[in-house]
Amino acid sequence: MTNAFTLNSSALQLTDEQFFQLCQDNRDVQFERNANGDLVIMPPTGGETGNRNFELYIDLGIWNRQTNLGVAFDSSTGFILPNGANRSPDVAWIASDRWNALTPEQKQRFLPLCPDFVVELRSPSDNLENLQRKMQEYRDNGTRLGWLLDPSSKTVEIYRRDRPIEVVQNPDELSGETVLPGFSLKLDRIW
Repeated sequence: MTNAFTLNSSALQLTDEQFFQLCQDNRDVQFERNANGDLVIMPPTGGETGNRNFELYIDLGIWNRQTNLGVAFDSSTGFILPNGANRSPDVAWIASDRWNALTPEQKQRFLPLCPDFVVELRSPSDNLENLQRKMQEYRDNGTRLGWLLDPSSKTVEIYRRDRPIEVVQNPDELSGETVLPGFSLKLDRIW
């Protein structure tokens, strides 16, 4: 089991362009960058986590195709958050109006915005406190709804703007609420 590795890169001071190029030149490695500019090198997922992520993509993707309300993204998509961090949530979604406001060039690179909706799926190698800080960072930077799914404890932490974090034990289903109207995620394939 390999954990994410954080490299203090304050001496490097990579620009957004340099960070983008680093990621392009090393496509076999998944990087994130926190608000301090430190590089986070993340290992690939194992089979169970990869399958769970795939199930999440399918469910959100089907809903998104039916509603045409926004654009969905997988874990290889980079977002530049308002605080300067570069993050890649396991699953993300942005509303159509925000996507359409981006220039064609912006759509080709790491997206300069925080997603409206994010999911982080805890894998056996993930530190829970690090994921909780990441979820808080999404919320602080504008995410309207976020789910932290922990299959090992069958726990969901729900992050909403301007509301306390809600912790739910072993739910059967989650609602997309007003952010993803009509979307519900059945958790039987995740647990």
